[in-house]
Amino acid sequence: MAITQLVWLRNDLRLGDHPAIVSAHQQGNLALLVCLTPEQWHEHNESSAKCALREQLIETLQQQAHALNIPCHVLALQRFSDCPEAIKALCQQHGYQQVWWQNELPVHEAQRDHKVAETLTAHNIECQQLAPDLIVSGPVLNQQGQPFKVFTPFYKRWLATLSATVSPAYDLPQQQSADISLPEPFHHTTDSTSYREDLWPADYQVIREKLWQFCHRKEQHYDELRDFPAKPYTSTLSPYLALGALGPRECVEAIIHSCGEGERDWHTSVWLKELAWRDFYKQLMGFFPDLSKSLPFKPETQRVQWNHNPAAFKAWCEGNTGFPIVDAAMRQLNQTGWMHNRLRMIAASFLTKLLLIDWRQGEKYFMETLIDGEFAANNGGWQWSASTGCDAAPYFRVFNPTRQSERFDPDGQFIKKFVPELKGVDSKKIHDPSSALRQQTGYCAPVVDYKKARADAIAAFENLKQ
Repeated sequence: MAITQLVWLRNDLRLGDHPAIVSAHQQGNLALLVCLTPEQWHEHNESSAKCALREQLIETLQQQAHALNIPCHVLALQRFSDCPEAIKALCQQHGYQQVWWQNELPVHEAQRDHKVAETLTAHNIECQQLAPDLIVSGPVLNQQGQPFKVFTPFYKRWLATLSATVSPAYDLPQQQSADISLPEPFHHTTDSTSYREDLWPADYQVIREKLWQFCHRKEQHYDELRDFPAKPYTSTLSPYLALGALGPRECVEAIIHSCGEGERDWHTSVWLKELAWRDFYKQLMGFFPDLSKSLPFKPETQRVQWNHNPAAFKAWCEGNTGFPIVDAAMRQLNQTGWMHNRLRMIAASFLTKLLLIDWRQGEKYFMETLIDGEFAANNGGWQWSASTGCDAAPYFRVFNPTRQSERFDPDGQFIKKFVPELKGVDSKKIHDPSSALRQQTGYCAPVVDYKKARADAIAAFENLKQ
């Protein structure tokens, strides 16, 4: 009789398109495991919205698995350090002799995986550790065998590797025989009202429909329309990608299919290129552990003299900076747990360059608030904006929020949605209202003078050269 194979799911919360599930199922019956570690998630600044969505997805996944007679154990732990003993005890209780998982790259996750493997191996339980859950799962290296530090050459090699290895999404596991005792449903640790279920339902059928509808209807227009926050042309799939509710091969398959229908070359898909940034930042986490330790990629930028300004930081967090596009962005974040990508760059540039506040404060606030907060991508985006990171914006590149607003929200449609004080303001005046208009509408005065703040930021970075 084949031994039941245990698959440990982490940020790859799905049954379909799952290499570990497929490989394990080829060797026998399946059982699944998820470990809840809310104390660790809290320490990692994960938002209550993300934690609530995660638990809703786990509940749905457990129901799906049990309908296929696949036991899905959910262990209620606190921290990563609780995992080795708890997983060993589960294996011994149920006679599981082999555990499968996909490795994760940040430092704490890698340490957890190492400790679990060490503990299980010491008790004669085999560990099958698969490549990370990325589109191109193996390391993408330059000709010297070193990791790329600039995205464009990384992307060329990444795309060439993908072209040579592209494969269809893996199927769902088949139903198992019914003579299996199924674990009890688990108890949630996070209130489900913490996130907008109307925007991000924990329904795997709906998630896949969202993916295919985006690729069929919007992906071809993504390049020209993705930067306009009032136009719904981004995928809004990021919360599901962050938790692995969508598989990488599923995304590529949908892109290839929709490009084929439109007689376009899938290699030129700009959405695919955006997905490559996620792989880029995750691989950097694996190669450069300091990124997991709140350190800048460029060590010299550790000497930047950031401002300590709690009042300005509070105004930024609450969307009361007096710069309409920045305030609309931050209010969207606070109200929905999500922010449009162009706005993330504008808001981050404003905090790090115009307020000259340490990027780590913004990185933490985003993680604490975003439903799609993904450590590697969030860290990479903030370091890019702050000019401290890998392939970052040059330090003298400072977004002018008013110009950005005029360019990407020309009619003020997005601003009016999230800054109701300015609803009645003319679209030409809404990007930088006069003092009289601000008094009249009750909208706040700017917290900084753009020209002076820009000069101060550039000077702060130029001082590093001396």
